[in-house]
Amino acid sequence: MSASIEARHQQPHPSQGQDLEVEIYAALKTIRDPEIPVDLVELGLIYSLTVDTAGVVHIEMTLTTPACPVAGSLPGQVQHIVSMVPGVSVVFVKLVWSPPWTQDRMSDVARLELGLV
Repeated sequence: MSASIEARHQQPHPSQGQDLEVEIYAALKTIRDPEIPVDLVELGLIYSLTVDTAGVVHIEMTLTTPACPVAGSLPGQVQHIVSMVPGVSVVFVKLVWSPPWTQDRMSDVARLELGLV
């Protein structure tokens, strides 16, 4: 099951390439999983992020489980937050289930926050 969400946000910004990607990841780190008090990046829920020179962003993300109660709203929240980053023109978010998320995808920071280390 996948969801594609598109948003348009026209705001010029001098950041290009990696600088913009860093800003996008910083924005994504402000979104926390509602059931696990860790951000989406540290949980390993962002599978891929690509940005082209026109500010078009493609994100593939997953959730901790297909039965996650925010499956319908979290991709929209990701789209909204990323669309607010200066230099982003269009955001596409695709929810994917393969490969399935496991705790192995969590960063050491997330493991530490959750007391798993």
